[in-house]
Amino acid sequence: MGRLSNGQETEFLLVRFTAEWVLALVRGLKKLKAGDAVDFGNGLSATFAGRAGEMGLLSFNLSHSELGGWLEKHGHIPLPPYIDRPDESADRERYQTVFAAKNGSCAAPTAGLHFTPELLGRIRDKGTTVSTVCLHVGPGTFRPITGEDISGYKPDAEYADVPQTLYEKLAAVKAGGGRVIAVGTTTTRALETAGLRGGGFEGFTDIFIHPGFQFRMVDALVTNFHLPRSSLLALVCAFAGRENTLAAYEEAIRERYRFYSYGDAMLIA
Repeated sequence: MGRLSNGQETEFLLVRFTAEWVLALVRGLKKLKAGDAVDFGNGLSATFAGRAGEMGLLSFNLSHSELGGWLEKHGHIPLPPYIDRPDESADRERYQTVFAAKNGSCAAPTAGLHFTPELLGRIRDKGTTVSTVCLHVGPGTFRPITGEDISGYKPDAEYADVPQTLYEKLAAVKAGGGRVIAVGTTTTRALETAGLRGGGFEGFTDIFIHPGFQFRMVDALVTNFHLPRSSLLALVCAFAGRENTLAAYEEAIRERYRFYSYGDAMLIA
């Protein structure tokens, strides 16, 4: 939470660090002007440098590494807006996956929230190999798809890292008749980007997976129940088929499944 020069407080969700700026989603972005000062308290301040699309550019008085330490101590967990309560200290563990290793995602990849070290141990005991992949969820995850023709929709680019060794390992599994089971649309997006490129990669991907997409890497999918008109739901429809997906959602509604971040999941195999 930052205090503007006019005394008003507003919320900043830090999304991405570049060499010069920090990109942030800002409540009341249109009211800010280049040069406006923001005071976050506890020794942190920033200058609003302007807009970059739907995000604001901020220049802080601390280095990126110092800012990271400040956020760990004084920042808030950006819970989804439908969780109507302040964040709690326990959310630092709850709203985090057991796979998490790198800073950079502005939301938890929700399918991964269902897994615990004990459950992963049971999966490995059955002879299944568990591998990890990195994709930093970006703000585009929260934005609905507008318009009726989704073919021209372009989601925000998100950073991903799929090592070449992992790509080759998964390709060998598939060649040997095994299956790749992705935990979440986030993992699917990263792996299918690698499949399209024909190898591992590190960088940004703006791939939009929707019905008609030919999956190259993923054979089964664990996924939560997503919002209507979201790119995540489009991916699920592409994987399971629109009619199968609608039938699953009707069942979830009828049986009062929980949706969204702390909600239930389904396996599409």
